[in-house]
Amino acid sequence: MKRYVALAAVFVLIVAAIWYLESKKTMHGSTGPAVAIAVGQHSPYYMANSLLYPKAMEFVSPDGFINTPGTTTLSYLINNEHNVVLLDFWTYSCINCQRTIPYLEAWYEKYKDYGLVVVGVHSPEFEFEKALSNVQAAVQKFGITYPVVMDSRMGTWSAYGNQYWPEEYVIDQDGLVRENNIGEGNYAETEATIQKLLNERNAALGLTAPIPTGTVDITEHIEASSPETYFGYARNQYLGNGPAQAPGQRTLTLPASFNPNTLYLGGTWNFNAEYAATADAKESIVYHYTAKDVYFVGSAPHGAVLTIYVDGKLISTDKGADVDADGHVHIQESRLYKLIESTSAQEHTIRIDISAPGLEAYTFTFG
Repeated sequence: MKRYVALAAVFVLIVAAIWYLESKKTMHGSTGPAVAIAVGQHSPYYMANSLLYPKAMEFVSPDGFINTPGTTTLSYLINNEHNVVLLDFWTYSCINCQRTIPYLEAWYEKYKDYGLVVVGVHSPEFEFEKALSNVQAAVQKFGITYPVVMDSRMGTWSAYGNQYWPEEYVIDQDGLVRENNIGEGNYAETEATIQKLLNERNAALGLTAPIPTGTVDITEHIEASSPETYFGYARNQYLGNGPAQAPGQRTLTLPASFNPNTLYLGGTWNFNAEYAATADAKESIVYHYTAKDVYFVGSAPHGAVLTIYVDGKLISTDKGADVDADGHVHIQESRLYKLIESTSAQEHTIRIDISAPGLEAYTFTFG
């Protein structure tokens, strides 16, 4: 009999040791501290869930806050009334991030009175996205009312081992990451997780107000088959008429024909890591794409005017929001510009003629 008691005791010790080690588990590749939950504040679900899910990581060296009265921590957001938190890693010139924002805003409005906090973690892809004033302008333009944490040094991004824009983490009242979604889509699944965690919160706190049901539906069909295409030498693998991933200035000649999903530049360009800049006022950009919508990320500190041609003709229909009546796009702000807006995916060749030196071209993206 004593033998079985001893074996049972050993078994209990092993299980306890496994639980303790698992409770220390954090995000894969994490480099920062885990979220700290106040003593005695764990829910009844914590012990079982801690064996299955990693701990969320704290904000690391944030560079500023938007839509908050001051500084904050993820630990505070979770400990304060045991909130459920959705973290969205985004950057303002990313079209995929922009298309996710309406869902985030709708969820925030729908569930904020039931214990959900949405936090945008702005982790910049480009240097100009590190400027607080630029991000503040984007937050206002997109109608974002939930808090935004500036992650300009990518500390929180690194703590989560993040690799994508956008990427969402849904964190329960115990500081455990219960869902991780990469990129656009899976909106119904994410909302179902939010509802589940809010219902768990209700049960743990003895709350009786029913959590809203149903699914937010903000339908936008993405029909592009053309890839995101970079101009800067660090990632310009689709450049068709010059050496890819080579820095410096070079003069390029446009060919007689253009392959699909290939970037062609005409004139003299200075290739920097993040962007290619025009050297005079005679440059052109050509791209043969298949998509419904065409976007361009650009900047021009001293201003530049782009003239848009589609299949050899000055654009007259399917103009994007940033194209004026004369087929021009006025570039100055560092942001994403919408050039083409069609009703369905179509195959066309876009040509952009540039009026002035100093245009900084970053990416083409498609929808």
